[in-house]
Amino acid sequence: MTKYGLRARVLAFTILPTLIIGILLAGYFSVNRYQQLEDALIKEGINVIEPLALASELALSGRNREALNRLLSNIHRNNSPLIKSIALFDQEGRLLVTSNYHRDYNQMRLPDGVSLPRLTLVEASEDGIILRTPVLTDNIRVDADWSEASSTPLGYVSMQLTTDSAMLVHYKDTLVAALIVLLGICASTLFGFRLIKGVSQPITDMVSAVYKIREGRLDTRVHGEFTGELEVLKNGINAMAKSLSEYHEEMQQNIDQATSDLRETLEQIEIQNIELDMAKKRAQEAARVKTEFLANMSHELRTPLNGVIGFARQLQKTRLSPNQLDYLKTIEKSAQNLLGIINDILDFSKLEAGKLKMEQIPFSLRDTLQEVMTLLAPSAHDKGLELSLRVDAAVTDSLTGDPLRVQQILTNLVGNAIKFTEQGNVDVRVDARPASRPERTALCFYVQDTGIGISDSQRRQLFQAFNQADSSISRRYGGTGLGLVITQKLVHQMGGDIELYSELGTGSVFSFTLEFERAALPLAEPLPLSRLTGQTVLYLEEDNFSRRTTRALLREWGLQVLHEPDPDMPIDTVILGFGPNHLPSEMEQAIRQHKALCGKLLVLLSSTDPTLTDVLLKAGANLCLSKPVHYQKLAHALIDQEMVPTEELLQITLAPPTHKLELKVLAVDDNPANLKLISAMLSEQVTQVDACINGKEALNLATVNDYDIIFMDIQMPLMDGIQATREIRAQGPNRSTPIVAVTAHAIQGERERLMEQGMDEYLAKPIDEAILARIIERYARVHGSSGQIDWPLAVRQAGGKEELAREMLTLLLASFDEFSPRLNAALAGDLDTASLYPALHKLHGGAAYCGVPELLSLAGQLEQAMLDKQPLDSLEPELLELEERIQQIREEAARYL
Repeated sequence: MTKYGLRARVLAFTILPTLIIGILLAGYFSVNRYQQLEDALIKEGINVIEPLALASELALSGRNREALNRLLSNIHRNNSPLIKSIALFDQEGRLLVTSNYHRDYNQMRLPDGVSLPRLTLVEASEDGIILRTPVLTDNIRVDADWSEASSTPLGYVSMQLTTDSAMLVHYKDTLVAALIVLLGICASTLFGFRLIKGVSQPITDMVSAVYKIREGRLDTRVHGEFTGELEVLKNGINAMAKSLSEYHEEMQQNIDQATSDLRETLEQIEIQNIELDMAKKRAQEAARVKTEFLANMSHELRTPLNGVIGFARQLQKTRLSPNQLDYLKTIEKSAQNLLGIINDILDFSKLEAGKLKMEQIPFSLRDTLQEVMTLLAPSAHDKGLELSLRVDAAVTDSLTGDPLRVQQILTNLVGNAIKFTEQGNVDVRVDARPASRPERTALCFYVQDTGIGISDSQRRQLFQAFNQADSSISRRYGGTGLGLVITQKLVHQMGGDIELYSELGTGSVFSFTLEFERAALPLAEPLPLSRLTGQTVLYLEEDNFSRRTTRALLREWGLQVLHEPDPDMPIDTVILGFGPNHLPSEMEQAIRQHKALCGKLLVLLSSTDPTLTDVLLKAGANLCLSKPVHYQKLAHALIDQEMVPTEELLQITLAPPTHKLELKVLAVDDNPANLKLISAMLSEQVTQVDACINGKEALNLATVNDYDIIFMDIQMPLMDGIQATREIRAQGPNRSTPIVAVTAHAIQGERERLMEQGMDEYLAKPIDEAILARIIERYARVHGSSGQIDWPLAVRQAGGKEELAREMLTLLLASFDEFSPRLNAALAGDLDTASLYPALHKLHGGAAYCGVPELLSLAGQLEQAMLDKQPLDSLEPELLELEERIQQIREEAARYL
């Protein structure tokens, strides 16, 4: 929008040019007219003063002052409108005669230093125009030179002219010019308004029409007769209004149609939302039914499996013939395989629901991997495969994470590799990788086989649930098709990635990368490296993978490894590795041949056959170890000078005699087989066991008897385990008695749910005797001990090795010396939470494997409180309790060290 409207612009463009031109012309002519009047005045004055000078010459020569006075007075009177004053000066500048009085004759006199003029001079002043002309004499001496024969000035006449008459004429001319300019401006204004009336008003009408059209009044039109461009503009506006009206009508029709379509769409969406809501409810109901089905299936399958596995283990403790023992182990293995399938299905369900939680506990990586290799070695040996494990020397052994899930991943991958490999090798390798943070360690696991391989088309469906790369092999090799899916989901949940490289007919390589926190203390039994360093070993092995793995391990320990005898170098130990294709006679011959080189000979076998071991020991071998060889067993075998021979395998496995605890225990289960089994297991560990088949009988027994522990089944007739627990807690002598839930439900959250219902502990079926023993020992300790150090627990956490348990306790005491000053500073207010937390975290990790459960629990509570940003002032009671328990452990440790 412009600052000035059309009316102002038209008036400005018509009046301003006229005004400017008129002023310029009037000014020019006024100045020019004034100049002309001034020139005319000067000419008229010259016409008066020059004759006056001629006339004054005679009187001036004769110094006739009277004649000069009359002459000047006459000239002045005759030209009085023109002349203001006349004065006659001699050649010395002295005033001789004036025509009238003048207030300042110096103004009319020539300035000092100016010679007499030869011509008439004109000078403008504030009072008028002054003319000066010389009075010359024509008298020339006869004897004068020619150069002196010229007019000689006798003086000069000065005349002051007045400009009043000229100014009066000039003012009259200026007034006339101003009137002419004003007349032009009036005429321009008249023409401007006439133009405005003819142009501005139609444009204003058109603007008004456009505003109405913009407001939505599309029936507005511009009326009137116009000429030229205004007519074209009028027609354009009217055509635009007509087009807009038609477009608006069309758009309104489209809007109505779109509204109708939208209304129908919304109705369809509402119907779909209702259908989706119903489908969601059906899906939720299906998920609930699925969960209940999995829970019930787990319970119904685990309940008989508990009896099968439990009684198979109990039966192995009796005297059996070799065939009976073999059949019994086959039954137990089959039941364990069925239990593994059930666990796979439950794990898959947990992973799909996102409810599988990862533990964070310290563990030894090499021991964890070795357990998997030991478990799967018989399967590989039965198929004639070489199984090897290599852990790079740069890999940190003491880690914090979930060892069970790591074992589950490796068991699935290595188990599949063994399953789909007919001949060759299955090799597991672990390498170190750069971690995301300095306190963490990253590991890359490789599982390589020489099996059937996987094509590109089969690879796309490899990680799908209940599917295998080739549907035909599901019957040939067996399996649910869940192993790789669970493996992939576990790796992703642990923050890693899994990859596959495979060629059909050549083999496959599965690799996955995981990150772990470093544990505060070493967890594996220390190796006698000082006694190994410097030894010379002759190592003969045909399989490349096994040879590289064992050779790297030996060199890592500082041993010198030879691959052929050297007469100039004494040999401390001979290690012979035999593959699955070697005949026993070939092995015996090799042993006898190399026995002469050294008195210590170790044999590494791709077999677990005890008969073959006996044959090789009789042939001269000092010790036989199964591949992949356990690094601890190999290290101790290399330093054991006496070489204790392998224990003869008994055909009958007898349970070692144990000391029964003086406890009275109640076992409750509605399944007769399971009740009989748990009663038998409990009878081996406690002195008195009562049994009943439902919650009602359990309540009756608990009302009249005082028990140390109650093992309660959950699903029972008449009264279930939860209701029976509530009744027992409400009355009778067992209100504070520990009640352990024994259930075949193994779904996620079952333990937490039972704990909330009043249970003290959770025991899953099939019952693990080791877990059962730990539960009994723990609650027996509650009744009979109040010390800080639980030595049986410490020994058990050290893998049954008392020496390692003492070393772990010594390291814990050493960590107290580092932690106590920080604890004292925190209690004194000199240390904040951020400075105390790293030391507390290290103490918490160190207490995990030292048999100090109360210290471990208290340190864990304090660590969690610090993570929750609680101030140290509010934690002062717990810190004082921590200081007291540290002192108690120091005092008690002297009994075990």
